[in-house]
Amino acid sequence: MLFATPHCLSSSTCLSFSISRKPNSSLSRKPRLSTWVSSRTRSTPLCTASLITSPDSFEVGRLIGSYGFMNVTSYSGFQAGADLEFSSGDLGQLRVQDVGEGSVKIRLYEGRIAQGPFKGTPVIFKVYPGQRAAGIEADMMAANELNAHAFLQNTSEGICKNLLLLLGGFETKTGEQWLAFRGDGKYSAADFAKAASEKVSRVRSLQENSWNPFEKEQAFKRRTYFVIRLFLGAMRGLAYMHNHERLHQSLGPASVILNTIVERDAAYLVPKLRDLAFSVDISFSSLEEGPSTFSEGLWRRASSAGAFTPMEKRAFGIADDIYEAGLLFAYLAFVPFCEAGIMDGLSLQRLLESTFKLDVMATREYCLADDRLLEAVKFLDLGQGAGWELLQAMLNPDFRKRPIAEAVVNHRFLAADVL
Repeated sequence: MLFATPHCLSSSTCLSFSISRKPNSSLSRKPRLSTWVSSRTRSTPLCTASLITSPDSFEVGRLIGSYGFMNVTSYSGFQAGADLEFSSGDLGQLRVQDVGEGSVKIRLYEGRIAQGPFKGTPVIFKVYPGQRAAGIEADMMAANELNAHAFLQNTSEGICKNLLLLLGGFETKTGEQWLAFRGDGKYSAADFAKAASEKVSRVRSLQENSWNPFEKEQAFKRRTYFVIRLFLGAMRGLAYMHNHERLHQSLGPASVILNTIVERDAAYLVPKLRDLAFSVDISFSSLEEGPSTFSEGLWRRASSAGAFTPMEKRAFGIADDIYEAGLLFAYLAFVPFCEAGIMDGLSLQRLLESTFKLDVMATREYCLADDRLLEAVKFLDLGQGAGWELLQAMLNPDFRKRPIAEAVVNHRFLAADVL
């Protein structure tokens, strides 16, 4: 594979930044990734992160993918107007009333560290377009993601194994912001679900349902174990973020990175959360300062739900992340256990929110009548319906009644004896 050193503006060596715990919400100036230092005069706590910011320290390989963001503006469900992630090709499968494609398109490249003590370490570059191509929004997202990772990697507890590790970044002459993450996995939870559903389709198309019942049950158990470990790792990463006063706010199948999608290797699976561009600081000092660029919509929804004080807004923000995690849990419970094309994330969300108004047990009765969904029902029925119990709790219409992330991690459905 050919690698090329990127042609960039900076040629500095490893640099230590002082990064505020909250991104600058002003759009009047461009936040430079390589030298971004908060100029606020408020007494906000600072953290220091030593990251590689020299482009000469990296080698860039092949393009491995791209994705962007969309805005569902007229969907009648509970999450109308929320920013969602999509990969190329998804727009043609959406069945909602009005979908607007955002201007920020992210590119992903393979690469490695080219010099220093970590020479040879594989990295994945996440490239935000320059201001000319995507406006100030892309720069703000890059700066917010940098800030969130730098803060979370500088806590007294050390590095969380369920969060993607930021190694550094730089800015090119064209204004693109390149973030370099340790190459801990090329796959996402969405990739796993797609591969698993395609395997279900192949098995059924070959009429292999009459195969050895023991092996069929073992295959179900392997998939169950993999899905539970996947979701458990994602929730541990989310619990770590919440325990350190950060919301994710963009949690979905594409934002969970996996080091393997082979079900027989589930014991070695290490899920990691990525995509912290919309992360929100929920420390009380931040809440008292007022909304930032990425929290305005969240706090408007909090007010609509009756959360006004800093304590209430913080609780609402955590519960909002838990709701997104609940939709992720539903996705993992259905898509990998169904044939390809039978169920997708938005259809499942519409089924839960609009058709059954978040009545999970009514959803179960509906699924029981469809043979194509029976494996998903079987999965959630484990532990005498523990999966449905967890899903209902996470999707509770009353945000005050949703569990915190730590409670989800310790739920009986995610315990090893559920199998």
